[in-house]
This record gives sequence, C-alpha cells and structure tokens, in this order.
Amino acid sequence: QVQLVESGGGLVQPGGSLRLSCAASGSIFSSYDMGWYRQAPGKQRELVAVATSGGSTNYADSLKGRFTISRDNAKNTVYLQMNSLKPEDTAVYYCNARPQRTLITLDYWGQGTQVTVSS
Repeated sequence: QVQLVESGGGLVQPGGSLRLSCAASGSIFSSYDMGWYRQAPGKQRELVAVATSGGSTNYADSLKGRFTISRDNAKNTVYLQMNSLKPEDTAVYYCNARPQRTLITLDYWGQGTQVTVSS
C-alpha cells in the first residue's frame, strides 16, 4: 500500500519561506495525482495545490502566486514551495496521494507536518 513521509515543516517568520516534501512508497508514483491540503485549528481542511499524473497543476485561488507545487517522479516525491508566508498560513499541512485508474476513489494521507508563521 501507499505510505507518505513528510518533512520540511517548522517555525518561520512572516515573509519567510519553507519547502515541504512528501515521499511516496511504491514504483507507480507517476500514476498518482499528488496534492497538499492544510487544516488550521477549528477550521475545515482545505485544498492547497494538486499536481496531477497528467502534468497539470491546480491551486487555491488565495494562494496562487505564493505557493508552488512540483514533483520528481524519479524520486517518488512531491514538493510545496511556500513563499511570502503569513501568520494565517499557520496550519497542519497534509500530503495526499490519489492513484488513478481505480474502480473507486482511493486517498492516502501523510501524518501531517506543522507549519507555524510567527515573529
């Protein structure tokens, strides 16, 4: 089964940058849609960005221009580059993997990594 290992979270000052990474198990990474979601305390989980198996990307409108998703299929890894961070970006960030060409929708999740933006 798919397992996701995340790294790169931590404490950063407003205006700073972080890069999150998520490594997926298996040898069929190229057939997965990969995404990042986040959840702040008391709020609903929200989409941050998706990099599809077909090579396209999608972003939450409010984050477009500050966050960039990318993937390295040879390393089975997806990244989230976060720039110009704001306190309201503070949340637990989750990696998501969705294999394509399955009979039902399957979602795999990482353990989450804390991002805190504070001075």
